[in-house]
Amino acid sequence: MRPGLEDWLEPFLARLSHPARREMCRLYVTGLIEREGGKNVHRMAARLGQPSHDAMHHFISSGSWDTGALEAALAAEAGLRAGSPNSFLVIGEVVLPKKGTRSVGVAPQPVGAAGRILNCQVLVSLTLVRGVVPVPVGLRLFLPESWTGDGERMERARVPENLRMPRSKAGIALAELDRVASVGARFGCVLVDAEYGMSAEFRRGMKARRLRWAVAVPGGITAVPASAASRSRPAMLGARAQGAEEAPRPIQSMLAEASWWQLTWQRRADEWLPVKVAASFAALRARLAEEKAGLDEGAVRDLPGGQVWIIGERRDGGEARHYASNLPAGSSLRTLAGTVKGRWVAERALQLLREELGLDDFEGRSWVGLHRHALMSMLAYAFLQQEGLAGAKLQGAEG
Repeated sequence: MRPGLEDWLEPFLARLSHPARREMCRLYVTGLIEREGGKNVHRMAARLGQPSHDAMHHFISSGSWDTGALEAALAAEAGLRAGSPNSFLVIGEVVLPKKGTRSVGVAPQPVGAAGRILNCQVLVSLTLVRGVVPVPVGLRLFLPESWTGDGERMERARVPENLRMPRSKAGIALAELDRVASVGARFGCVLVDAEYGMSAEFRRGMKARRLRWAVAVPGGITAVPASAASRSRPAMLGARAQGAEEAPRPIQSMLAEASWWQLTWQRRADEWLPVKVAASFAALRARLAEEKAGLDEGAVRDLPGGQVWIIGERRDGGEARHYASNLPAGSSLRTLAGTVKGRWVAERALQLLREELGLDDFEGRSWVGLHRHALMSMLAYAFLQQEGLAGAKLQGAEG
């Protein structure tokens, strides 16, 4: 067993009442953090010298234990390590390409900003980030309509009865956010990609919870300057004729006229080596506008928070990105840029979960098995994260 792993796991193992389950949890996490070989139960059992994979398979796919207590313990541990009023809670997705149709949640579905159709599972992810320290704390499977409309299929995949109704990704994310916050994990701002940020359900949830947020948005979304009042287009056109107001414009054209500044910062890359990164940013105060069915043509409605920041990013290769945030009006450009770039740390953590800690190696088909495997992967990551931090502290002390 990896040195220090058993002591670190003890608070989690204490929540598993049966000695055999505690032993299987130790073995499973040990198998996931091994650098070599696949991370399915057959290969892990063989590497760990088990006579067969049956006990490990039973633990992850069949045993009658609840993940809730371990998930709460993980969120609490993450809160101690990465939680603070200056931390981010990053909400995103993990896409697991799959063949066939029988594994829970697998279906052809749109993924990514381009909406490319892929046969896959999609898990809503939550990662707590403080500085360069990310700790994944939540992974929940999204069930597309082809699943929620087929009761027999969900029964066969052992989807819990209370989760067999249609649930949006935004709804799943909000429920997970509440779960993580309920155990005391603190964060100052929620960071999300465009799919969640453009969801009215998600934005209402952020407003109801009075949370700070920063969201990626399309450059074509329209806005009016912060000084412009929200009103229907006929009124705005009348005001504009008097030289008082403007009609909504795409934020990319508004930002093109703003002052741009190059900012440089360091981020961690492979093997935790610092890499210097530079990009140009601009920011303006504005009121985002959105078209809504049932309103007069061109009606303008504010996103949560009324006035917001619209933020542009230009990279050396010509790529442009756009964001919106309800951070305070007095925020500096460096603060705004540092906030919208905070998602990168979480994306790197999720990549490690997939590629090195076996998240995409699960070969079972059930809801129970997939979520237990995901939880074990997050425990493995949390251990390696604290092990790396401990090593860095020792090196600092030696220097």
